[in-house]
Order: sequence, then structure tokens, then C-alpha cells
Amino acid sequence: MDGVARGKLRIYLGAAPGVGKTYAALSEARRRHERGTDIVIGFVETHGRDRTADLLDGMEVLPRRTLAHRDGTFEELDLRALLARAPRVAVVDELAHTNVPGAGNAKRWQDVDELLAAGIDVISTVNIQHLESLNDVVQQITGVRQRETIPDEIVRRADQIELCDMSPHSLRRRMSHGNIYPAEKIDAALSNYFREGNLTALRELALLWVADRVDEGLARYRGEHKIRQTWEARERVVVALTGGPEGETLLRRAARVAARSRGGRPQPSHLMAVHVVSSDGLRHVPPEALARQRQLLAELGGTYHQVVGDDIPTALLEFARGVNATQIVLGSSRRRSWQYVFGPGVGSTVARESGDIDVHIVTHEEVGRGRGLLPPLAGSLGTMRLVWGWALGLLGPLVLAALLHLPIAGELGLTTDVLVFLTATVITAMVGGLWPAVCSAVWGSLVLNLLFTPPLYRSTINQLDNAIALVVFILVGVLVAIVVDVSKRRSVQAARARAEASTLSLLAGSVLDGQEPLPALLLRIRETFAQRSVALLSQEDNGEWVRWEAVGVGPPCDSPDDADALVSVSDSLALALRGHVLPAADRRILGAFATNIGIALERQRLTLDAAEAKRQAAKNKIRTALLAAVSHDLRTPLTSIKASVSSLRSADFDLDEADRAELLENIEESTDRLNGLVGNLLDMSRLQTDTVRPNLRDVGLEEVVPATLIGIPPHSVYVEVPDDLPRVRVDAGLLERAVANVVQNAARHNPEGARPFLISASALGDVVELRVADHGPGVPDESKERIFEAFQRLGDAPRGTGIGLGLAVARGFTEAVDGTLTVEDTPGGGLTMVFTLPAAGSGDAGGDAGDGAGGDAHAAGAPAGTDAGAAGAADTAGAGRAGAGADMRATESGGA
Repeated sequence: MDGVARGKLRIYLGAAPGVGKTYAALSEARRRHERGTDIVIGFVETHGRDRTADLLDGMEVLPRRTLAHRDGTFEELDLRALLARAPRVAVVDELAHTNVPGAGNAKRWQDVDELLAAGIDVISTVNIQHLESLNDVVQQITGVRQRETIPDEIVRRADQIELCDMSPHSLRRRMSHGNIYPAEKIDAALSNYFREGNLTALRELALLWVADRVDEGLARYRGEHKIRQTWEARERVVVALTGGPEGETLLRRAARVAARSRGGRPQPSHLMAVHVVSSDGLRHVPPEALARQRQLLAELGGTYHQVVGDDIPTALLEFARGVNATQIVLGSSRRRSWQYVFGPGVGSTVARESGDIDVHIVTHEEVGRGRGLLPPLAGSLGTMRLVWGWALGLLGPLVLAALLHLPIAGELGLTTDVLVFLTATVITAMVGGLWPAVCSAVWGSLVLNLLFTPPLYRSTINQLDNAIALVVFILVGVLVAIVVDVSKRRSVQAARARAEASTLSLLAGSVLDGQEPLPALLLRIRETFAQRSVALLSQEDNGEWVRWEAVGVGPPCDSPDDADALVSVSDSLALALRGHVLPAADRRILGAFATNIGIALERQRLTLDAAEAKRQAAKNKIRTALLAAVSHDLRTPLTSIKASVSSLRSADFDLDEADRAELLENIEESTDRLNGLVGNLLDMSRLQTDTVRPNLRDVGLEEVVPATLIGIPPHSVYVEVPDDLPRVRVDAGLLERAVANVVQNAARHNPEGARPFLISASALGDVVELRVADHGPGVPDESKERIFEAFQRLGDAPRGTGIGLGLAVARGFTEAVDGTLTVEDTPGGGLTMVFTLPAAGSGDAGGDAGDGAGGDAHAAGAPAGTDAGAAGAADTAGAGRAGAGADMRATESGGA
């Protein structure tokens, strides 16, 4: 395609399904068609909407390509035909669509990319929920994960993006009028995906995403055209931070300015704080002060930026112009009056050179109090080093004077004496820092003057060169002390920064992996800050604090008042440390720990929400299947019963005894089958709603197995249950019902004429295994777990024989009594169902706190007061048990 200009892409971005993006795209296509543009409808999905389909009248529609896939036929865009037709403009709907295998490209946006490369303009559509970067956010909001996504970059590269928006109320009204989905889908859609909260959140996502693209386009245009002046399309406030005590005042004032401009809380793109650091990194800024100001900035809804520049006004203005700022907030200078002889100051320079950017100079309590030319007295050196430093500064000159007066020192000149004292000053600076070194320089100069400069032992100096030497000594000593002290401080700060970075990196990695539990994070905080205990406190609705989690030695904190160090995790959660008070620098790291704990808790909450959504989806599936069962499987026996009863009551023809017996037998069989179906439905409903309450007691399998064989021909089963088998601790009624379902399943699919299916039991350690092995055709390995899912009928299961709940009920009841039900292949063919049950005495002794033996026997259909074992037998005797077995087998693929 060399030499062919690339086509232009126009995308209609929908805030939600049904807002009219396809209608808008076709309206644009029709407008161009009526204007004489060569335009072809490549692929449009009208979703059965008449008004959308009407827009296609009179337009050229390309025939679709039909493809076969998985026993079905699908229609896709015929890309080759469209390329061969080569129109000026093509309409291709649903840009995020995944093509059927065999169509060529995997995604439709790849088809569109080929059209653009061929010089064809394309009009397309996509919804905001299909953007890859928003996939997890949309899932969190709606509970639905979008399977079809499109990279954001594909949409960003579009030449035009048109937002199709509609208020949630209007969209729901369209939905209720049947303008979007068929009538049978309206209620489900309105109560799930199309809830008003979901639509509002999706609408906000769409508006923010498009707004960001507009900002990108504006910045690109200003850069291409070298536009330096500010365009006040949106108010942006930049506040300059020095790390000084006035910073919090400036931030609050800037936040109020931004809020007034926006009419509410400032957004991160509207309030920005910038700190200018020197390129050599030697400009002194208290890190703890900046950390506090950054935290306040985050609470105010702004963003923090750091730029490098030796000329502060120039760096500040370049940043402001780069972000298209409209206002700059500065603090009044803290310099004293005499310091203005060195220059006009940052505020005056910025105001003079700001051009069309408004500059606010904010007064504060620190105005005119001075910045201080030297670092603070208290540094990062330890106490012992300060003690040794002051000792060297005060005693060092005296000791040197004594040594230099010894005869061994000989007659040394003043220059040598000065150098020796200067060396002592440097050593003092390395040990104790700046102020002990300054003391050493001044005190050493006095000692030199009194003891080594003529006239001796007097404070006067006769020779000019001696005076100059002493002055130079003081200056060099002070300057060297300053350099050594600054270097030492920077070295300590760099080492601490490396340690902090390593700690934060390890912490972030563990949180992102999601593998470190909350107690482990609290333990890491305790070890990092050497605290006795760390507790996570939660504030209840009544204002009281309760301890959520705690680690350490000694009593943990029960309220924020007990803590030596406290940091907020969220509005209702706080970290409370007990041991010692933390310095400000450590509190910054503790704040990072708190942030990561908040992330971990949010991840945990989202995981629980996802699990709950999955459970709700499973329940919805059960409800749907129940409706299908009621409409079909339960109707079949009812229809048979009604037909038989009508025949018996009919006076139109005479029935002999054989006919009557046959009709009565049909009524009985249908009733038993209906009873089995309803029983399984009720059982599954109880399992789904967690209302099964087993009454555990010691039971022998010889009590359970015989009750499960009622209705089974004796010649078709062989039982091996040893007399000395340990008793099991189960609910007899639940276990009997589970085993009966499996037994009937085996009897139904054990081929006629084959050897009997086998029921055997054995003890293995602290468990007892009960096996039911048939010799049927079996089930493939990939389907062995599916047979335990509710409402599953595998390939060759006979239709109309049940609703597929037997095995699901059997596994549910088995797990309710702390057992397991698994499936294995029977040697020689068939399936073996394996019950693994806890032996008596191997688990907790308690178990009679349930609803009574009759509680779950009633769940199986037994009358009140019936013994659990007898209840199961009464419920499923005769053909009733056969009905359960018929239902049971419908779960499988004809081979259990």
C-alpha cells in the first residue's frame, strides 16, 4: 500500500449499551450518502430495532460472510470483498467484536486497521466498557467481566471520537419501552446491568475518558504550534512548595482557589503542587515537612510534582506553562529585609515574568522571619558523635597547644601551627558535624592568637601576615566544616533513602502479589519500626474503636489514645503502634505501609465481592433451571397422571380390569417420579441457601446401606460391608439419601445381563470409604466433575428422565456431613462413586446441636418424628426411590 494515504477513523463511543451509537453512526453515513459520498455498509448490527434498520434503506449494504463454527453458522464482515469494492467510506459496527475462527483476523479492529491502511475511511462504534484499561473497573461496578475488549490505543488513534451519551433515567425508560432489548429480557436487564448506579458510573467513566483525550489533543496542538500563552479552557492552579512551614497554608489557599473555579472539590488535574530541587541536590529541604505537605495535598485532591532547576522562577514558570496553568500560588518571602540586596526574590520574579498567568502572593505567619543560612543544629548524627564532636571542638585546641609546646615539637612556624589546628577542625567536622567544627575553628583561632602569635599571651597581633593567617584560618575552618557537614548529611540521607526505597519496594511487591496476609503485613511493620505491638483498629458506627487485628508482644492498643504512633488507613481504620514515638521521617514510611494495607484490604473486599457475585450468578442459574424444570420435567408426570385419571373417570368407553390396573400403575409410577423430582428440587434449594443443618452421631453403615436398596432387584447388586467396620460420624438421614441416589444411578446404568454392580466398604486410617461401582459405559475424564453440577445432562443422557440434580444433591449432602464424594473409573469399564466419611472418634465430639435427626430427614421428605434412617427409607421406598434414580441419571452421560 505504498503511496496510499491512510484512511481516517471516526468512532462513536457509547457510554452504555443502548445510548444510540449505531443510530448516530448510520445517521452520519446517510448524511454523507445523500451528499454523494461513495459509502458502503460493511457490517451493521441493528439488534432488531426498526428505526435503526430504516436508516439502511437506499444504501449499499455489503453481503456478510457466513462461517461455520461449533455446529453453528455465524455472519462476519467480508473484509476481502470490502477491500475489493474499495469505497471512499465504510461503516463497520462493533469495533471490539471478536471474529469467529476462520474469519482471518482475530478482532474486528484488526479488520478496520486493514481498511484504513488501504486508504478507506471508516465509521465505527464501541462502548466504554470494552476499553481494555477500564475492564477491571467496569467489572467492579457492574459485576460483569467484558470478554470482548479493545486496546485503548486503537481508540486514541481515531481521528474523531464522538461521545454518545444519555442520562441513566432516559436510558432505563428506553429500555422499559422495549426500544433496546426484547420484552422477555427487559426485567433482567433493568435489575442487573442497567441499574441506575451502574449507568451513572459508566457515564462518568466515558465523560472522564473523553475529557482526557480532549486534554491530550489540546496539549498536542499547543506543542505543534508552539503556543506558550495560557488558554483558560480549564482553571489549573499550581502552588509552589519550598518545604517551609508556610506550605500547608499555601496548599489550603490554593485548594480554595481551585474549588471556587470548579464549583466544588478540586480534581487532580486542576490542583498541582510543584517543588523545585537544585541539580546538585544540596539545597536543604526538611523531608518530613514535605512529606506532611504531600499528604495534605493528597487529602485536598491535588497532585505533587518535583522538577529540577537551579533557577527557581524559571523552572516554576516552565512547569506552569507546560501544564497550561492559569494561576500560580506563592508564599510571601521569608527573607529578612537586608537579604533583598542579593536579589528581588522568587515571588517578585515570577510575578514579573508570568505573562498571562495570574500570580497569588499569599501572606503567612513566617513572613520576614528569615530562612536561616545554615542547616539546623540538630542533625541526623547520633548522640555519641555529637558528644565526641563537642569534646574535640572544646578540648582539641588546648591539647594541640600543649603538644606543640613540648620540646619534641621544636621551633615550628605559625603556618605549620595553623595547618595543625585546621586539621583538627576538619576532624571535628567529620565526627560531630557543623557546630562543633565552628566552635573548634573559633576557639582554635583564639588559642593560636594567645599562644603562638607575637606578642605571646596577649590578644593583640603585631604583624599583618599573622592577622591575615588567623582570619583565613577561621574562614577555611568554617567553610571546610560546612562542606564536610553537608556531605555527611547527604550521605546519611542517601543511605536512609535507599533503605526506604528497598522497604517500600518489598512492601509494594508483596501487596501486589496478594500473597501476604494482613497479620504478616502488621508483623513487618513491627519489625521495621522496632515496636512492641502493632494493631489495626476499626471505628464502629457508634464511634467506639475495636481491635481488628494485632501482632507483637505485650498488650496491643485498644484505642488510638493508647498508641505511641498512629496513622490512618481509611476513614474508619487506623494503625496503632505501641513501643516508642516515631520521628517524622519514619512516619512517612509508616504512611506508605498504611496505604498498602488499605490496598490489601480493598483487594480482599473485591475478592469477597467477586466470590459473592459468583455465588449470586450460580443462584440465578439455579433459579433459571428450576423454572425450566417446572415447565418441562415436572409437567411430564403431571400430564401422565391427569391423562390416566381422566381415562378412569371417563364414561365414554368401558375399561376392563387390566386397563384399570395399567392406568393405576401409571398413576403410581408418575406420582413416585414426581415425588422424586420435587424431593431433589427441595434438597437442592436447601443446599443452595445453606439451610442444611446435619445432626451428627455415630452410625454404622450396615444401618444405612440396606435402606438404600429398597426397590433394587436383589440379583443386580452385590454388597460387601464387613461386620467389624468402624462406625462413622454422620447424619444418617442425609447420608442415606446421598447413597440412595448413587445406588439408583448405578442400578439404572448397569447393563442388563452384566455382573451385579458392587457396594463395598473399608476402613482407611481415620476415614471409612464406601464404594458404589457399576459396569456401564463410563464418563470421559474431562466430564467427571461436571456430573456433580446441578442441572447437567451430558451428551447421551436420556431426555425427559429428570432435571439433573441427583449427583449434585448426593455430593452436597455428603459434604454437609464432613465427607467427600469423588468419582473413579471402574476397572474393566464403568464408574465408581467413592464416599469418604469420617470415622467415629476422629473428629469433634459435638454434633447434636443441629436441628435434630428429623431436621434433614424432613428435607428428604420424611414426616416429623421419624428416625433419620427410617425417614430416608420411607421417603424413597419402592418406585419413589426409582424416581430419584431416574432423576439422578439425567445428570450424567450414561455411564455411572
